[in-house]
Amino acid sequence: MDTALSRRQIVAWRSAVFAIFFATGLGFATWASRVPSVKSNLGINDFEVGLLLFASGAASIIGLSLANVILARWGARRGLLVGLGIFAAGIVLVGLGAQTATSFALTAVGLAFMGLGMGSTDVMMNVEGAAVEQATGKTIMPLFHAFFSLGTVAGAAVGVAMTAWGVGVAPHLWIVGAVVVAGGAVAVVFVPVREANDDVADVPSRRERFAAAVAVWRDPRTYAIGAIMLGMAFAEGGANDWLPLAVVDGHGGTEAQGAIALTVFSVAMTVVRALGGPLVDRFGRVWTLRILAVTAVTGLVLFILAPSVPFALVGVALWGMGASLGFPLGMSAAADDAAKAAASVSAAATIGYIAFLCGPPILGWISHEIGLLPTLWILVGLIALSGLASGAAKPIAGSKVGAGHQSAH
Repeated sequence: MDTALSRRQIVAWRSAVFAIFFATGLGFATWASRVPSVKSNLGINDFEVGLLLFASGAASIIGLSLANVILARWGARRGLLVGLGIFAAGIVLVGLGAQTATSFALTAVGLAFMGLGMGSTDVMMNVEGAAVEQATGKTIMPLFHAFFSLGTVAGAAVGVAMTAWGVGVAPHLWIVGAVVVAGGAVAVVFVPVREANDDVADVPSRRERFAAAVAVWRDPRTYAIGAIMLGMAFAEGGANDWLPLAVVDGHGGTEAQGAIALTVFSVAMTVVRALGGPLVDRFGRVWTLRILAVTAVTGLVLFILAPSVPFALVGVALWGMGASLGFPLGMSAAADDAAKAAASVSAAATIGYIAFLCGPPILGWISHEIGLLPTLWILVGLIALSGLASGAAKPIAGSKVGAGHQSAH
């Protein structure tokens, strides 16, 4: 813990990181909630919507890769403000392109800005979250990610209201963009300046920063943590994109039951993220990840083999609970070494986000050949791989979180 920080400063810092996680979830869900309106306004088909999503996804990978350099060059305060500013600018540009100018190209540029800003902010806010964990000595990363989930719920709810009230895409997105950048500007004031992230004037040279970024890709632990996040990212992304359809086509359910299944999954995941910190502090990262991998495998197998929709929903709940902590605990593990936290989180997050971006289309292509429920057995294997790789999340020497009571004493 940084002795220069008082308890009050640490609490303010923690609250600021909560706010940033919430703001990014809010902005992301705001766009997602208006996709049908954007599609209608632009007069585009599903393939062209896919191109827009690709623009955002590709830019987010670039943002993930640049985050550690941004942190080293500008520090956490300015880096987060720049990332959130780019993200908010993207939201505003999407509003302009989707309604005011009705321009596909401008909308794509806006989504690229959103992806770039969100990708870089994602790494930086996770680095800050891990630093708060080290300062408090408690596992908080799952709760930070729960706030992101709460932000998506709020963004979706506001989107439903705006659509029902007939509010256009442009004013809706402009308001949210302003909220994101204003909230971010207030929050970063409470982010302390720390030498661990090169927040001081004596920053490394460009060559040294590049060398540090490349070095983490030669560390076997990076790939092992990436395997944890890869399996759970597939588990989460597969559910988000294919679960409702799997209920309808695979189990003969109604569209309403498909929506209910996705809600059950999201609620189960959010609840465990909100309550998971004490579990990790009691049993440690490694055993928590193993237990949850078994839970996710059990739930997914039950869903695939369920004789009825009610049984399938039980499986969905277990699936959501089991998939909940792989990504946040992977981020936490990657940031154990404060000196290279940004580069390590950037690398691990890149592996996880590639799974988020590429996983659903891959599953869709395979399911076209063999059916959706049989395709989900691939997720079972990937979740099992994640569980087998869980040992890589063991805290390194000097880390104050994630070891569990038995290991700590």
